[in-house]
Amino acid sequence: MGLGVGIVGLPNIGKSTTFNALTKAQNAEAQNYPFCTIEPNKAVVPVPDKRLDELAKIVNTDKIQHSTIDFVDIAGLVKGASKGEGLGNQFLSNIREVEVILHMVRCFEDENIVHVEGDINPLRDIEIIEAELIYSDIGQLEKKMEKLKKGAKFDKEAAASLEIAKELAAHLDDLKPVKTFENCEDENFISLNQELRFLSAKTVIYGANVDEDSLVDGNKYVELVKEHALSVDADLVMLCAKIEEELVDMDDEDAKEMLSDLGVEESGLEKIIHTAFDKLGLQSYFTAGVMEVRAWTIPQGCTAPKAAAVIHNDFEKGFIKAEVIAYDDFVTLGGESKAKEAGKLKVEGKDYIVQDGDVVHFRFNV
Repeated sequence: MGLGVGIVGLPNIGKSTTFNALTKAQNAEAQNYPFCTIEPNKAVVPVPDKRLDELAKIVNTDKIQHSTIDFVDIAGLVKGASKGEGLGNQFLSNIREVEVILHMVRCFEDENIVHVEGDINPLRDIEIIEAELIYSDIGQLEKKMEKLKKGAKFDKEAAASLEIAKELAAHLDDLKPVKTFENCEDENFISLNQELRFLSAKTVIYGANVDEDSLVDGNKYVELVKEHALSVDADLVMLCAKIEEELVDMDDEDAKEMLSDLGVEESGLEKIIHTAFDKLGLQSYFTAGVMEVRAWTIPQGCTAPKAAAVIHNDFEKGFIKAEVIAYDDFVTLGGESKAKEAGKLKVEGKDYIVQDGDVVHFRFNV
């Protein structure tokens, strides 16, 4: 799957409710982007971007296509998942296919919703899930080490890989995640990680699921998660999963009014999507014409020819130049013609690094 987000957490913490809201968002916007293959546990979700609406007004088109991001719902994990408890390894293997983990944590009290561990304790819950990820990595690494041992006697590369694997195994045995391994820059480690896709090496976003009353200021449980997130250099997004489901069923004006009444500017889902998009190292550039206004997803630091290839491979092969207008200039001046008159249209070559929000027209010859 590649560039995607896997949602994990214990049962009954709001994970599935969050995913259902994301799925509704995907269905509501389905006409706005092509080729969406939706699997039962996967949602291809549009990335909210108000800039597209502004561009559409200027070029006078009703057709808008958003950038998208993939979310995968991983069935509720339990203690012992790495050894097959619950649905165990079947779902842990799904997490290996994503780049970012959204770790949902219950930060609300509700006597009608039973907690699988008996009480509300977000730090314990986090520890359970993250330990299972580490145990799963240990299992994967042990299998790899058995293979490396056979080749290490005759192959220097295998021997070097085995040595770094032993160091990593000792690190994991102390229940420390792969991301804190001190030799992460070692080429043999990099190769191992590329092959095994260690779960505890992945970027994590914590999703603190709160009740409605805690949505603005949080609560004692959120504070615990926030402190933990800071200690491991992770992002925290606070949301109320029940409210998110309600918001997706509303039209834009009603949703804005509800958010305003709640005292928040952006929905939890929007925060999650934007945070995940950024954590994946992605950005958007735009094409704007009468036929459509569209956001194209590219890695940060992408050159103009590589950005052009996202539209079509021929655009990269026959790249001549890119005509670029910064988003702010395009909107402030009222479109391409006036931006060109004001000297704000720049002609860029193959070395140009496309910036987030650039409005681009590619010239190519095949």
